[in-house]
Amino acid sequence: MAKPLWVVAGVVLVLLGLLWTLQGIDVIEGSSMSGTTTWSIIGPIVLLVGAFIMSVGIRGRRP
Repeated sequence: MAKPLWVVAGVVLVLLGLLWTLQGIDVIEGSSMSGTTTWSIIGPIVLLVGAFIMSVGIRGRRP
């Protein structure tokens, strides 16, 4: 059985990491985060953590 809270948290982190990455590499402009190396490093890390949490939630428990 899937763990919906884990899946939702993972999706939120993936989207947040994607947003931060795109702002860091200056694809999305208009904020103080745009074009900043810090966010182009933090973004992919958050994205990978979110993907891991989401996969744990999707796999669920093993009988």
